[in-house]
Formats: sequence, structure tokens, C-alpha cells
Amino acid sequence: MTPPDTGNAPTPADARRPRKVFRRRTLAALAVLAGGTVALTACGGHGGGSADGAQKAAVGSPSPRTTPSSAAATQATQNREDANAAKQASEAKSAARITITPKSGATQAAVSGAVKVTVAGGKLTSVTMKATSSGRTVAGRISADGTSWQPDAALGHGLQFRVTAVAKDSQGRAATATSTFATKAVSGTFVGYFTPEDGSTVGVGMPVSINFSKAISYGDRAAVQRGITVNSSSGQQVVGHWFSSTRLDLRPQAYWQAGSHVTLNLDLKGVEGAPDTYGTQHKTVSFDVGRSQVSTVDTATHMMTVVRDGQVIRTIPISAGGTGHTTYNGQMVIEEKDQTTRMNGATVGFTDSDGKGEYDIPDVPHAMRLSDSGTFIHGNYWADPSVFGTANTSHGCVGLADVKGGKDPNTDAAWFYDNSLLGDVVVVKNSPDRTIQPANGLNGWNMSWTQWVAGSALR
Repeated sequence: MTPPDTGNAPTPADARRPRKVFRRRTLAALAVLAGGTVALTACGGHGGGSADGAQKAAVGSPSPRTTPSSAAATQATQNREDANAAKQASEAKSAARITITPKSGATQAAVSGAVKVTVAGGKLTSVTMKATSSGRTVAGRISADGTSWQPDAALGHGLQFRVTAVAKDSQGRAATATSTFATKAVSGTFVGYFTPEDGSTVGVGMPVSINFSKAISYGDRAAVQRGITVNSSSGQQVVGHWFSSTRLDLRPQAYWQAGSHVTLNLDLKGVEGAPDTYGTQHKTVSFDVGRSQVSTVDTATHMMTVVRDGQVIRTIPISAGGTGHTTYNGQMVIEEKDQTTRMNGATVGFTDSDGKGEYDIPDVPHAMRLSDSGTFIHGNYWADPSVFGTANTSHGCVGLADVKGGKDPNTDAAWFYDNSLLGDVVVVKNSPDRTIQPANGLNGWNMSWTQWVAGSALR
């Protein structure tokens, strides 16, 4: 997502967007470290219910084809994998722990004194902070003892920034943390943070998603929506859908046509979005749609089929969510890519008796986010290689075989990461879980066209 401004400066393609956080009944959707300052990630399984309170059928029970003996074997495999994850959690206790404030997704950060990076159990080796609209680097410095960083000067109003910090512990193990946040807009104005980025190339499933800095009143939504137009060289009709007073997504009825060029016009300057609150943007951005790639994960066969431009290019063994924390079904869009990320089970409710996470893995490789509530497709180096293609043992994510550090380009996880774009679609089927909610991530494709159009203020 790009921060608001009134110009047309290019923006980096890897910026993360402030997003609405969804919850299953008792599980936190996005995790935070102690102190609640930097968003972590974790594979989030089901919590016995859904985000809208509906109970799910058959969750946690063997499939009709599962015999008692195979169920016992599956449970034994799950126990072994949980033990491996717990071992990683034990090793992670001495790893460097980075905290970034403001937390990722914040949209009302103060322009002065709000940004700080700290580390416990290690020393910072690098901190980079950039304004995502211009790519301008914000100057700052690491403290003499290597435990903190702050910018040198105040920030601008109504801008988005991305902070990336790297630290090493006493054993030389690296940890990485990121936070993308926005500073508050000037009083009496609103701006729209948009995704995808200007000049980027994305997959066919990428919608245009806009998060507003102020709530748009119901009576003003039509005027705001009229000020936002999306046109494609493919000629596909694009319709907007309001997920909330602060979020408007726009997409065609079917996936974008591969190779098309899409232009977004934000003509919001002077448009009233709420009483005495007016837009400030007049901006045109564009992005390209790359090749078509849709990958289908079958949790029953434990395989993922990657289809590019209508042709199967690879079949990859996977391990999806196990009993008790199954993976969502549905069409999910890759909204974020990280070479490594930290996953802590406590952040989505998977804790031991001491309250600490069943797992806390600081260096999960080749991680790609599929939902705001913590569903990822990622590399897994701690599982026994035999589980891929044979058993579902994760805590809700889709795991691919990988190595520690993710440095081997020949692993399945490395190949899939290198061959995926933001906006590519991953379809999960045959899971005993429910279909993911359309607003949980960039996943509006799980809504019928009739439902989608009904959410437009211009119908």
C-alpha cells in the first residue's frame, strides 16, 4: 500500500499496507511482541468457531477415509512435529528480539517522537526507514550500545513509512523485524493508502485496496467512490466494494487478464468524506499484471499444483494445518513476501502450560502472507522431510520443504517463493475448515459477483 500524497512519485513494490485485523473467536489475528509494538506472524489455526461466530462442522475429526490406525499414526506425527517446534522455541529464547514502534498497521502515528527500534538479547546491525511514496530514506542512528535506533528529525503528516531492522545475538544469529505505519493526516482532511504500488507488477488476483485515514460517512461514500476510478487495458469492468467505513476494494468480476495494464485515479481533493473532513489527493498511479499463476493446495492429497498460463509447471508436496488447527479453504491472494519472518505460537493462542508459545521460530524462511489472521505459505526446515506430501501437521499454514536459513535455491519453498508475485492466487481445498472471510486479507474473490456489487455505494 502506498501512503497518500499529492504527487506521482514512484513507490517500492515491497511496502506493507496497514490492514484491518480479523480474529477467530479467541485467537489474536496479528501477533505482537511483549510491549505490543511490532507485528509478528504465526500460523493461525481455527479456534472452534469463525470470525463471525459461526461454528464449523467436522473440524478436528478424521476425514471419512481415515481409519483409527491411520488417525493414531497421524497424531503421532503431529506430536513429533510439535516437539520439533517446541525445540525451536527453546532455541529462540536466546535469540535477539526486536521491537519497533509504532506497530505495523498503525495509521495515526505522531510525526515526532513516535518511532523507535529496540532490541533485547542482541545488538542492532542495521535499521532502514523509508517513505514508501518517494522511496526517500529517513536518516537515523543506532545508539552506541547497539540496542536502540531513532530517526534524526520529525516526519511529515499523512505519509506511510516502512522500517526494517536487523539484529544479531551473541551467537551471530540474525533476526529481522519490519513495521509499516502511517503518520496522522492534518486535522480536517483524509487520505487513502492504496495497494498495489505504483509501477509494480502483480499477479492476476491483486485487487486495488484503499484504506482511508478517517472513517468515510455512509452518506459520503458515493462521492468518495466516484473520485476513485480503475481502468484496465483489458477492458474489464471494475466495481468497488466497501468492507468498512475505512476500506474500499475494487476488482473485476474475474481475475485480471494476464499482461494487462491497470490505472488507478484518485481524484479526492476537496471531496467531503465526513462532516468537515475533505480529501487532499489528486494522484494517478498504474501497475502491470504479469503472467497468470494460480496454485491449488489439496489438503487431502497433501499436494500443491502450480498452474501458469493454463499449464501445470510444478507439483509440490505440502503439509497443511493438522487436526485442531486446520487451514482455511478458499481463494487467497499473496499480499506480502518476506525472506524470513518470526512466528510465535502464543500470538495466535497456541501456548504451553507456562503461557509461552508452543513454537517461537525467529527465522521462518520464504514466508508469504495469505491472510491478515496469520495464514502463510512458507518454508519449513524443522519438520521431518517425510511429512511433506503425506501428512498435515502445521498450525494452520501451508508448509513447503526448506532448509534453515533458506539459502538453498533448490528447495521447493525457495522455488515457489522465487516464482511467486504479490497478487498470485493460492487456492486451498478439501480442508475440514470453513472458507476464509473475504475481508480477511485481499481475499474478496471468495464473494460472489452479486454480493460484491451489492457492496458498492454506486449501485
